[in-house]
Amino acid sequence: MSSFGEWTLLHGLPAFSYTMDQERDPRALWDPILDPPTRRHVVHLGNRRITLVADNFGRCDLFDEHTGLRWLTRGTGVSRIGELSTAGSTAERLFGPTFAVVRVADERVSLERTVLCPEGEQPWVLIRLWVRNLTGEPVRLALTEEWETRPADVRLISGPVPAADPGLELELVGGERTRSGRLAVTLDLETETIVEFRYGLLTEGTAGFEGAAGFEESLGKLVARLPRAHAVRAPEAEREIPWHAALLTGGACADGVLGGHTLDQGSCYSFRHGFNGAARDPLQHALPLVYTEPDLALSVLRNTCAWGSPDGDLPYALRPDKSPWTDLFRPSDQNLWTLWLGVEYLAATGDVRAFGEDVPYHPVHAAEAVPLGENLRRQFRFFADVVGRGEHGHVRMLNADWNDLAISMSGVPREEMIEHGESVLNSAMAAWVLPRYAALAERLGDHATGAEARELGEELRDLVAGEWNGRWFRRAYGPGAVVGEVDLWLEVQPWAILCGAASPVQARGLLERIEDTAAAGSPLGARVRWPAAPGADGAIWYAINMTLVWAAAAHAPELGWAWWRRMSLAAHAAAYPDVWEGTLSGPDAYLPPESVRPGRTWDLVALGVAMQAYPVANLHAHAQPLLAYLRLLGVEPDISGALRIGGGASFESRVLSVGAALHGGRPA
Repeated sequence: MSSFGEWTLLHGLPAFSYTMDQERDPRALWDPILDPPTRRHVVHLGNRRITLVADNFGRCDLFDEHTGLRWLTRGTGVSRIGELSTAGSTAERLFGPTFAVVRVADERVSLERTVLCPEGEQPWVLIRLWVRNLTGEPVRLALTEEWETRPADVRLISGPVPAADPGLELELVGGERTRSGRLAVTLDLETETIVEFRYGLLTEGTAGFEGAAGFEESLGKLVARLPRAHAVRAPEAEREIPWHAALLTGGACADGVLGGHTLDQGSCYSFRHGFNGAARDPLQHALPLVYTEPDLALSVLRNTCAWGSPDGDLPYALRPDKSPWTDLFRPSDQNLWTLWLGVEYLAATGDVRAFGEDVPYHPVHAAEAVPLGENLRRQFRFFADVVGRGEHGHVRMLNADWNDLAISMSGVPREEMIEHGESVLNSAMAAWVLPRYAALAERLGDHATGAEARELGEELRDLVAGEWNGRWFRRAYGPGAVVGEVDLWLEVQPWAILCGAASPVQARGLLERIEDTAAAGSPLGARVRWPAAPGADGAIWYAINMTLVWAAAAHAPELGWAWWRRMSLAAHAAAYPDVWEGTLSGPDAYLPPESVRPGRTWDLVALGVAMQAYPVANLHAHAQPLLAYLRLLGVEPDISGALRIGGGASFESRVLSVGAALHGGRPA
């Protein structure tokens, strides 16, 4: 059980009751490494525009990514009635999927304060105060609502700096509106009453959210859109699947520059270091949304395609002002993720029309928009012609593949690896993606591209099959060097199984070997390297453990379910009850049990970068368990581009229903 509190239900939804007295309990203190130690613990909630950062002191931050990476305010939002205040460690605090609740009381009155991100794209929060008279006699009370505007733009790497006020306002619903951040209301209270405020960018519209009906309607819509799950082999799925879906979509933001919605990694990358990257990440995060909110998945696909240039290239990341950031990494895998999300979306929805609608390129290129299908074709061409293949026939690495540090970890001189390095990982991933993209291209009438993609995928699959060394698949090639001959690099192994390069016997044996080596003694999943390397080189990455669970689904389902449970929030709370990250959200990777900070996350202090500086609200912590669960149920595009659905546990959303019986699924 977590030292910080326990799970409960509120409004029929999973919620966490935070019970720790963080001002007195020594376990509350933690070290962000790049910043001073703190007792503040946060969770990120949101709608499709605003991010609410609720903390254990009963206060809030607001973050908006509409035109850049901007903190609207930090550590504010307090309701007061006389001496009674919602700020502090003695209040009852609850965190829900899109709302935070604080309850306080004295001898005269009780106050329940809910801060809610309304469903939709509202750039403000609704504050609902439920005040009850405990005296039995009518009383007159002075109620105040206080917010302090503290805007800050997040600078690249260095962090937030003060910025101009974007026009934040506080409004008494049905009454006064102010820029001062403080409103007072006199209450003549007999038994109880509800008072509502709004705070945020109110000039962008508040229609449709008036009074108690708006609050209840928003909660009703939330209940309706969150998926439901039940798995005998993983009972925590019933709570965690809707929770992950809510926190994943709460990371979305309508993009006022490129259109669509961004769904970036968050955590230290956005909130501390000021970039949206890598391009592969929003594409990964959107994959499970295909089966819960496909319109948002498509919007993220279109948005990420709009990062790119007309030659089909995607920048590594976007700077705080949403301009392309290309001078750090130039990975060789990013186009594959775009093609994969397009494949997944079409297989699940059959929405061919979406691929005929224009998508812009980044404004810096001053290029004409093209249909989404053409954008994907150009990305395939860039992958095939510009990324290309190396001496051994594998996909070139450039200066990174999925692993941003693959070159520095390879033991091969950097410039030689950039010029001549080859990624078996990217070959294996491409061998799965390209035949399915071929089916998409053919469905759009482009048979020549389809035939080429299918042939390339088959060639790469055969090459990957040749990398089996009797224990595992090799990782990469450099000039005169083989990477992954004597040590196991986890990231390539699941893709080698998924693309068909491993025989069933090899696949089963490899999965069992991973359980006995990279996953041995690890309560949170398999390490990315074995024998374990120090720091991030030996960490437990959500993105890689997802593919591992997926690969096990067909060949060793008992391992797949066991590994999925290790990805759960429940597993982290059981293994590391005194560590806040992993309780409600988490980073992109955890340090293994043999590390100096087990259950926490990585840092690169020498470079001024640390996931530990902001170790929550990384969307991999929510997207990857969702997608892995669906893969355990057999939900995936097959090689013909059709959607395959199995069973073994249940999942139900507005667009997909999967029953526990095998082959029990159907699109809803």
